[in-house]
Amino acid sequence: MENQKKQARPDPIIVHLGDMGRYQFFCLILLYLTRFPIGFIMMSHLFLAAKSEYYCVQPSNADPCSKECETVDFNRSIFSETIEMTFDLFCDRFWLSSLSQFAVMGGIMIGAIIFGVLSDRYGRWKLLLIECALQFTFGVAVPFSIHYIMYILLRLLTAIATGGQMTTSFVLMMEIIGPNARVTMANLSHIPFCLSIAILTLLAYFLRDWRYFHLSLFPFCAVFLLYICLIYESPRWLFTTGRLEKAIHVTEIIAKKNGRPNESIILIRSQMEEAYKNRPIDSAKEQGNLLDLFRTPNICKNTIIMAMEWLNACTVFYGSTQYISRLNDDVFLNVFISGVISAPGCIISIFIVKYLGRRNSIIITNFVSALSFLLLPCMTDITPTVVVVFAVVGLVGVTVTFPSLYIYASEIFPTVVRTTGMGICSCFGRIGSMIAPFITSDLARISPIIPPLVYGSIAALGFILAFFLPETKNQSVVETIADGEALGKKNKAVQ
Repeated sequence: MENQKKQARPDPIIVHLGDMGRYQFFCLILLYLTRFPIGFIMMSHLFLAAKSEYYCVQPSNADPCSKECETVDFNRSIFSETIEMTFDLFCDRFWLSSLSQFAVMGGIMIGAIIFGVLSDRYGRWKLLLIECALQFTFGVAVPFSIHYIMYILLRLLTAIATGGQMTTSFVLMMEIIGPNARVTMANLSHIPFCLSIAILTLLAYFLRDWRYFHLSLFPFCAVFLLYICLIYESPRWLFTTGRLEKAIHVTEIIAKKNGRPNESIILIRSQMEEAYKNRPIDSAKEQGNLLDLFRTPNICKNTIIMAMEWLNACTVFYGSTQYISRLNDDVFLNVFISGVISAPGCIISIFIVKYLGRRNSIIITNFVSALSFLLLPCMTDITPTVVVVFAVVGLVGVTVTFPSLYIYASEIFPTVVRTTGMGICSCFGRIGSMIAPFITSDLARISPIIPPLVYGSIAALGFILAFFLPETKNQSVVETIADGEALGKKNKAVQ
């Protein structure tokens, strides 16, 4: 009976705002814009460090990597200037080009976990503004790098700010909308990432110098600084962390902007105060921290499995994207195709997650990716076209998995540690994105069947692990650590 009563507890925020009102829609559009720089940061390296043949100028017949060669130059027929040309990243310094992208993915990982913890403690709104300011500052500074160390450091700092921004903005989205709109809006939030890849390709096509190209990406981010007067703090975070007066004030403002009836707005204070009094005693002014994700067995299990699912999805997504991009020599077309292929997955995931549930969608899409990639090593005498078809099917599968994991993770972690949990998942995801290039390029030198075999095996692991996660479809938002620990046990207790 106690579990049933607890499960029926109404949402203290959405009951006053509605699932999707005018303010929530306006706020989501603003937060969607913050998703564009994510694609800019992650994919721009393909153009910043685009491969160009280098040769010895003096003497002309010498090996460019030999001591006899006095002057080296690059083929500038496609790109007039890349970081490899600017910072002399060739021969024994060639690996420094890949290191810069490794630093970017590592920075996103660091930013997600650090800003995730800070956001749970100090609020979503404050940290989002700080992240946007840092992203704009460091992003604009990158093209003015005078040497390689300065370049990689500024790219790292930009990535750290972006890693925090992508986690904080998504959590803020999920906390201000109701469950009926959450799946659709969460999955649509990944469309800007796909569009950013297309925009990136267009800018790179017309701006062949890496400095002008990179500089064109970040003035857009200055718009985010206006959010200081356009977006409010998450009322759910304020309520859960004991800031009741501020939570009531923000909820009343949003309710008015949503056009809620005056008689309903008048009741907000009394009803929220009553809801706050009826909260579990051990959750009053509860402040979550990183250790809370591992103190109790159920939350610990969910955290570990969810982190592994993110690692698997990022490895397969970024790995298969690079795998497909190597199927022809046009870098502009390759990157554009990767973005276009990703977009349908975001749309498909809306219906799969909404009607089949979070866990089932992860199970099905991981199975599709695993089957597509594992079949490739089993085939003999296959044409390049067949390889492309199976690889594309595998990529489409993981592009459905990826947005599904975002909504799944936002629902499985309690409010008091939600951004921290999302940060850990993103952290593990970045590990996957960092090792993906080595699978696609280095392991492929040993045997061409290794990349699809590895990606298929990783997707298969995600398929198996998903069976051990609780379903969150049609469940109330978990607010406290106690709620999170009870998630998935309630139905068993009732039965």
